[in-house]
Amino acid sequence: MSEAESRRLEDITVGIFLAPEGTEEIEFTEPKATVAEAGATVDVLGSETGEAATVNDDLEGSESYEVEKTFADVSADDYDALIVPGGTVGADTLRTDEDGVELLRRHLEDGKPAGVICHGPWTLIEADVVDGRTLTSYHSLQTDVRNAGGEWVDEEVVVDGGLVTSRNPDDLEAFCEAILEEFASQSG
Repeated sequence: MSEAESRRLEDITVGIFLAPEGTEEIEFTEPKATVAEAGATVDVLGSETGEAATVNDDLEGSESYEVEKTFADVSADDYDALIVPGGTVGADTLRTDEDGVELLRRHLEDGKPAGVICHGPWTLIEADVVDGRTLTSYHSLQTDVRNAGGEWVDEEVVVDGGLVTSRNPDDLEAFCEAILEEFASQSG
């Protein structure tokens, strides 16, 4: 990464969601590192502060990471961009957190960008922000996306009005490139 690229998000604050358990580790760590290396300030957001256990391939336990702020303690005004990783259990847990869902809803209603990968679109569906949008996700969510009024496509990355979505960890390179581009559009 060049010096210019390493500073392209220096005026941006990004919130990344982390479930108490079950978030797919690589879908959390890679996007977080990507935006941090580009100069963004990154806050890890969750239902409660403290350690949150991630997983690999949905079933294998992995590392734990610190949740720094709760959804209830922040607002959409605090963030220029949001990231919602997947992991079946983690995404299912996040979509049941009313404060997290409301944060994502208000953020997108304000026209700010977000990156959502794998099973993360469940939270978009719960936030009622899918209608009329084109997005992708893990293939098993396509009926959920369509039932929520969205158009589901099978592509490695889809950008629709600042919303960046990808299917799974194999798409992380394209996903990270797209969130950098979309998030940079919020910079000064």
